[in-house]
Amino acid sequence: MEILCESCKAKFKIADDKLPTGRVVSLKCPKCKNKIEIDTRPKEEAPAATPKTAVDEVAAGAYDAAEKPFDFVEEGVETALICEQDEGVRKKIDSALKGMDYHVTEAPSPRDALKYMRFHVFDLVVLDENYEGNPESNHVLQYLERLPMNTRRNIFVLLLGNDLSTGDNMTAFNKSVNLVVNLKDANELEKVLKRSLTEHEEFYRVFKESLKKVGRA
Repeated sequence: MEILCESCKAKFKIADDKLPTGRVVSLKCPKCKNKIEIDTRPKEEAPAATPKTAVDEVAAGAYDAAEKPFDFVEEGVETALICEQDEGVRKKIDSALKGMDYHVTEAPSPRDALKYMRFHVFDLVVLDENYEGNPESNHVLQYLERLPMNTRRNIFVLLLGNDLSTGDNMTAFNKSVNLVVNLKDANELEKVLKRSLTEHEEFYRVFKESLKKVGRA
């Protein structure tokens, strides 16, 4: 075993069989006579690493341009991200959003959605609360909740669910989204969304104008 004296930085070796095992041994440095403690007790195994969430994994990922949702979007074109795994519902959402002239991106999985949002701030995100099978582990919703307010306020988030009441503002507030819609109303999505977007714009108009005046928008 190689020993280092912390006082004079001298190094010397001691045969392992000369040291008692399973205890802390005190020796004097042969050079400066400083006390050196040697711990021969078995080292405890390092605790298992805490698994990262999908949000953490994506945030820590290396830059990969191939993960960008699109290379170029014309100025003034609004973008939307669909996070829905039911193909039938997804088609209805896609049709409604394209009817509103959104540039639409569909995320095949939650990790894809998180990667897309690393590269682009979407104007609209349509998210099923069961996108990952359980509303409590919806990493896309968690990601949106963590965004700085000056970024989050520019994203309109629509949450879909079987147990949600369409247009329930209190539920929307509790879930930190802008609009909740019951899946049974997917056929009326364009109408419901247009009305809610109009109310949203009216609500924020004065606020955004004030930010522009002070150079913070």
